[in-house]
Amino acid sequence: MKTKILIVDDDISILTVLETLLEDKGIEITTAQDGKSALKYLLSGEYSIALLDINVPKMDGLTVLKEAVAAGIETSIVIMTAESTMTNTLEAMKSGAYDYVSKPFDLEEIEILIERALTNLKMKRELSSLKERVKEEQTKETAFIGRSRRIQSIFKDVGRVAPQDVTVLITGESGTGKELLARLIHSNSRRSEGPFIAVNTAAVPANLMESELFGHEKGAFTGAEGRAKGKFELASGGTLFLDEIGDTTLDLQARLLRALQESEFYRVGGREPVRVDVRIVAATNQDLEKAVEEKRFREDLYYRLNVVKMALPPLRERKGDIILLSEFFLEKFADEMGLEKTLSKSARKDMEAYHWPGNIRELENLLRRAVLLSSGVMLGPAELMLPKRRGDKGLSLSDIITERLTEFVEKTPSTGKQELYDTIMPLMERPLISLVLKKTNGNQVHAAELLGINRNTLRKKVKELKIDLSELKNGGLS
Repeated sequence: MKTKILIVDDDISILTVLETLLEDKGIEITTAQDGKSALKYLLSGEYSIALLDINVPKMDGLTVLKEAVAAGIETSIVIMTAESTMTNTLEAMKSGAYDYVSKPFDLEEIEILIERALTNLKMKRELSSLKERVKEEQTKETAFIGRSRRIQSIFKDVGRVAPQDVTVLITGESGTGKELLARLIHSNSRRSEGPFIAVNTAAVPANLMESELFGHEKGAFTGAEGRAKGKFELASGGTLFLDEIGDTTLDLQARLLRALQESEFYRVGGREPVRVDVRIVAATNQDLEKAVEEKRFREDLYYRLNVVKMALPPLRERKGDIILLSEFFLEKFADEMGLEKTLSKSARKDMEAYHWPGNIRELENLLRRAVLLSSGVMLGPAELMLPKRRGDKGLSLSDIITERLTEFVEKTPSTGKQELYDTIMPLMERPLISLVLKKTNGNQVHAAELLGINRNTLRKKVKELKIDLSELKNGGLS
């Protein structure tokens, strides 16, 4: 697509010279001789660059510039003037001009300026595209799925709490999505442009956690070869997510309390206080009230963290969201791996009946495994391999056959002659007879006994079903 440039000047000779210069470079030119016409062209959004004289009739160039910038157009506007004053220059640049040139100008200077403006515009568009992609990824990262009443109630709480700079305590079993909820709070807060830093306090050894959170100075301990920032400093201006806060030691809890109260702390080995502006979202799968009673968790820190409490329900208590979440994950895996999968009715029924001790994390991992290992498009109970509870009975042979037949019949048109019986029965007989013959190492007498049919009937079936006996000998099943 051709680059389009708008030239605005009430001097015909200027228009002619610039038009000739730029058309030779394959650029499409539009000219205007007054400000109102210029603004109309600019608001169309079709132009990459505009060369705009500051003194044009009907609307001066600075007013056109301000109106265009206020409308949010991408066009790089270069102001041209014969009155090169400091006031005009400052006003033009403050108002959003890309550059400013004085008349009379050198044509080579105009060429260089236009090349630079086009490069700048290309970079701006690439940056804008990158920001959109990042925004899309962030949206995926904070996609908290659910239509159940309890999840909708949490969404309302997020809407009320996220804009307020208050500490939030998220409780819930492992795998319920506590970090995802923390990210959702961050992305809907005034700090959304700032960093989101997550630290799992249970994953770092207790003797290293202080340095992990608050940083250290050079020489603070063996191996501290320089100053290092901790998570609190890295999160300044944004949100610090403290996961598994219930697992912190009492000593560390005391330091955390001071950091939260004073918004400052000392690095390990440091003498100067470090001030930060950070919002805290903490999470735990423990009963902190019980931990306070048992003196395992500081009461004052608990109340400091528990300004707003959000309790995430386990997946077994939000059954209506299981299939919704499953479809979200299947769509996600299709994007990641290019593998389109769908759930059968039987699989959906089993998933809704399952107790999900590992919650959403277990659901995601189970579906990822099924998508990777299954060969077909349809995921049934056999592909999901849901773990059984103690005392649960496995799927019967009838269940497995019904599952497979259900998928087949569901895809068959409900009207017209389909000959399902003649199609399906050989498909079921052939593998059964083949497996039994393989088990008996091709011995038809023994196979007929196992099948409970006459040997002549077996021979007839072998012939009808075109079973190759040579492939079944010496390969008996154990």
